[in-house]
Amino acid sequence: MRDRRWLLSLLLAAAIALGVSPASAQETFKVAIGQLGLWAVDAPRLGQRAGIFKKHGIVNFTGAGDLYWYVRADSPIKRLADASDATTIAYSASGSSSHNVVLAFLQELGVKATPTATGTQPATLTQVMSGQIDIGWSAPPFGLRQLAQGKIRIIANGNDVPSLRGQSVRVDMVNADVLTHRRDAVLRFVQAYRETLDWMFSSPEAVQIYAEETNVPVELAAMTRDKFQTKEAMRNDRLSDLDAVMAQAVRLKFLDKPLSKEQLAGLIQIPPH
Repeated sequence: MRDRRWLLSLLLAAAIALGVSPASAQETFKVAIGQLGLWAVDAPRLGQRAGIFKKHGIVNFTGAGDLYWYVRADSPIKRLADASDATTIAYSASGSSSHNVVLAFLQELGVKATPTATGTQPATLTQVMSGQIDIGWSAPPFGLRQLAQGKIRIIANGNDVPSLRGQSVRVDMVNADVLTHRRDAVLRFVQAYRETLDWMFSSPEAVQIYAEETNVPVELAAMTRDKFQTKEAMRNDRLSDLDAVMAQAVRLKFLDKPLSKEQLAGLIQIPPH
């Protein structure tokens, strides 16, 4: 498994506005996390346990709502190119990041397989191990235990698609009304989030806490951080290849047409460090 940046879910949405002021009181945010327990999006929960958000006057209430493809260890499929029209390849649900990647496998890489919605990671694993699905999808740390035990083999990930390697495909977004009326608190949240990211990639304590939260061995938690969801991939101070992201959004009917420069200027606001 190569050290690479991982594809996350496709979102065109607001980041946060400019300016920072000191924390004055504890503000509570309800933070929706599309896949709770995924290292790449777990900063609010980990940072809260470490006391970083509290230092900035923020309390988080997090809720649950990147990616690799694998086969059973005894599968004759060794790589994506071995798939045929009779091969079923999993994604979670229509419009999801895993769906987008599977479509890119077919359209850009010429993979021959039948995309099949399989739901959650545990449900997908059950279907793969029982032979209902040929190629399953997952995101670390889920599945790494089975990988270490030799029960599954990873055959692909999102960055195998050339057009996806350099794209920004996950952003933090905020309700416009919250941004208008709680700007100071939102900016403190961003400041705490960035400090948490630095801590997550420098402190052994972060890996230990993450292992406890996700109920995986520390060595698998460390593998998740070091091999799958790297600091470079999780930077939240830039958006890359936005034209391609919008083109994909139009193709998948999330947008009627690409956004104008004026629309983008209002939609995407990234606070300076």
